[in-house]
Amino acid sequence: MKNLLYILLIMSVITTAFKPDKDTPKTTSNPLLTSYNTPFGVPPFDKIKTKYFLPAFKTAIKKHNKEIEVIIKNPSKPTFANTVEAMENSGILLGNISSVFFNINSANTNDTIQKIAQEVTPLLSKHEDDILFNASLYRKVKAVYDQKKSLKLTPEQSKLLDETYKSFIRNGAALDTAKQNRLRKINEDLSMLMLKFGENLLAETNSFKLVIDKKEDLAGLPQGIIDAAAEVAKKEKLDGKWVFTLHNPSVMPFLQYADNRSLREKIFNGYINRGNNNNTNDNKVLIKKIIVLRIEKANMLGFDTYANYVLDRTMAKNQDNVYKLLNQIWAPALKMAKNEASDMQSLINREGGNFKLAAWDWRYYAEKVRKEKYAFDDEALRSYFKLENVRQGVFYTANKLYGLTFTELKNVPKYHPDVMVYDVKNANGVHLAVLYMDFFARNSKRGGAWMTSFREQYRQAGKNIPPVISIVCNFPKPTADKPSLLNLDEVTTLFHEFGHSLHGMLSKCTYRSLSGTSVPRDFVELPSQVNENWATEPEVLKIYAKHYQTGEIIPQALLDKMKNSQYFNQGFATVELTAASLLDMDYHTLKDAANLDLLTFEKQSLDKIGLIPEIVSRYRTTYFNHIFNGGYSAGYYSYLWAEVLDADAFEAFKEHGIFDPETARSFRQNVLEKGGTEDPMVLYKRFRGADPSIMPLLKRRGLMQ
Repeated sequence: MKNLLYILLIMSVITTAFKPDKDTPKTTSNPLLTSYNTPFGVPPFDKIKTKYFLPAFKTAIKKHNKEIEVIIKNPSKPTFANTVEAMENSGILLGNISSVFFNINSANTNDTIQKIAQEVTPLLSKHEDDILFNASLYRKVKAVYDQKKSLKLTPEQSKLLDETYKSFIRNGAALDTAKQNRLRKINEDLSMLMLKFGENLLAETNSFKLVIDKKEDLAGLPQGIIDAAAEVAKKEKLDGKWVFTLHNPSVMPFLQYADNRSLREKIFNGYINRGNNNNTNDNKVLIKKIIVLRIEKANMLGFDTYANYVLDRTMAKNQDNVYKLLNQIWAPALKMAKNEASDMQSLINREGGNFKLAAWDWRYYAEKVRKEKYAFDDEALRSYFKLENVRQGVFYTANKLYGLTFTELKNVPKYHPDVMVYDVKNANGVHLAVLYMDFFARNSKRGGAWMTSFREQYRQAGKNIPPVISIVCNFPKPTADKPSLLNLDEVTTLFHEFGHSLHGMLSKCTYRSLSGTSVPRDFVELPSQVNENWATEPEVLKIYAKHYQTGEIIPQALLDKMKNSQYFNQGFATVELTAASLLDMDYHTLKDAANLDLLTFEKQSLDKIGLIPEIVSRYRTTYFNHIFNGGYSAGYYSYLWAEVLDADAFEAFKEHGIFDPETARSFRQNVLEKGGTEDPMVLYKRFRGADPSIMPLLKRRGLMQ
């Protein structure tokens, strides 16, 4: 049985431009409740209307309840097949509807969808609790679990039994009725608070606009960024002006290139104070309630902290191991960052500036120092990173490594006109997956980038059910005279999310709840982060890095400059990431939050580790979406944990050749195809032949210098 709350909190919430309709549909006319008569069985987005969702959810919940009731009333002795597998194979309709709805709520939302989410969320929370608190069902699962050693299960079956039993225990099946009722209320409240957090953050991001009406205030900005701001202004009916927003394709280049320091400060403060403006979208009260409830939940389930509750089912196992990793990285990273700050302050002084480097100055002066030290302008790369070419580079890499081919599909329904869809085939020409790619930023889409699925891979009655995977990004849209041109960070992001999609597409599992990316949080980033490595390999760059006007392949001189500057600003990058990871851990290792003052606590947490004022944690508390509206609570460290694995794993490719067929085959068979069917460290060591070493990570980030 797929964890419904997991779907609710982790899966992207996409909202399409479905038109509100107050009419309640009949079940027979609701396309969400019938088999999809579409190519490859993708969701019929062109036929789905907003009015269909709520009745579809209610019908699917009833259907799932009947499926569970059949398991409970089965008079036969509980077995793996009639209990555990039967649970796993139940709720497919509800899972499909949840996938469509919550993906649509993330990528293309609207007010109506958000209202439905507010109504559906507590229904799903209650439904999951009804199942996991069912004493009769729990006894059946426990009866199977108690005879596990004599069942002769395959490794995947054994893993499914373990996960099913543990899901009952970790969700309170062994608690008395009074505690279960309290846990129900906690789960419902948490689901609603987290949903509201995300809605507030999206509203805050969309509400800020930096409107510029003087051309001189655009000094320093690349023409492409200026053109994009003019396009936004036109949409806002502000012709002749330029509008910059808090969406990454707008705010980050502004901070990096705008000469006007006061405007950099203004947009920076708008960015870091999202959810902290004491307005209707303020997140502080919500967050405190979330933390208090999480502590209570962990304590009820036998854990001293929420972090230890979460980490009990990860590679890290407990909070001490997480802190150990982060502290190993923090000290050398902070030292490097201080040296970087010193270099920038020296440049400010040489230019006659009479001010101290501030957080809103960092990206601007870092870019200047990079040009001075390495004669390398990050913006110079953008002309070589046309989105369509980068996408082909991603496909080329997947083809060379795993033999995959990608053919665009024109005849499939899409949830938004910007979306592109691909038929993905194996080297033998057999269909493997459908891949949706949604690239451009818009107000209806939450920030960041992510991979998700509309259908996970699994097997049903011996037949393979191929996955329907989606990648969602927030890249700059093409302008009237320029295509979408990416910076290096955005290129890396695309390779990263595509790595996640490979994990989903190449899955070769029997059970949905174990397939693809259904793995511990600190293992799920391995496939994505290892795939980033190919983005900057010279052999791959020469395939996709071509000037958007001339078609010229990126010059070797520019590649040399990029390589020479590979350690540049790594202190900053590592510090802001590690600071956010430590802040996350500090919140979730609290044992009492009744008197918690968020801003004071945040300051104390970051002061304690010596974070310098010139750097802000990558995510401040009030917009830390990963941990307060996603699956990364007590888990943001996962990016660094997985980087230890990915840096070590890529060493294997470098040792034998970055496209070595045998190494790629081993990574595919031992990691990408396996999902969560075995312990992740067992899978990793089967690929690598040894425990991972932290040294490649420290070397890659220049922290050993």
